[in-house]
Amino acid sequence: MIQRVQSVYLLLAAVSIVVFLCFPTGYFIDSEGIITGIFKPLGVTLSDNTFLSTWGLFALSLLSALIQVCTIFLFRNRMLQMRMSIFSIIVICGYYIAFIFFLSVLKEKLFDTSFQIRWPLCLPLVSIILTWLANRAIHHDENLVKAADRLR
Repeated sequence: MIQRVQSVYLLLAAVSIVVFLCFPTGYFIDSEGIITGIFKPLGVTLSDNTFLSTWGLFALSLLSALIQVCTIFLFRNRMLQMRMSIFSIIVICGYYIAFIFFLSVLKEKLFDTSFQIRWPLCLPLVSIILTWLANRAIHHDENLVKAADRLR
């Protein structure tokens, strides 16, 4: 059913990803302390108003949120629900790997800058934790159903 605790976990995980997509994840700062670029999930806006697209990061985040929302409605097929939640965790881990790749490429283009991480970058990690908790609750439900089937 939709009102199970894992549905709440998955909904909160999807909301955390959507909130993550709305805020900048960090700033590129030069040696004088001036912000030279704003890193958002959709791209980097530099101080000279050029835009460098990071649409792959945006796509991974959006895919993860969509998977989590769709997983809520798979309550009749718990095994598929567990697989989809694990796939969502893998997609978010892929996001972090791609983020590190994009960050290293951008740091090569922007000489003499440092990157300052902002708080929204931890929201995908919160989503991973909530999805893992949902997966545990789904597994617990599956064990309860198997135990009830043994009693018949």
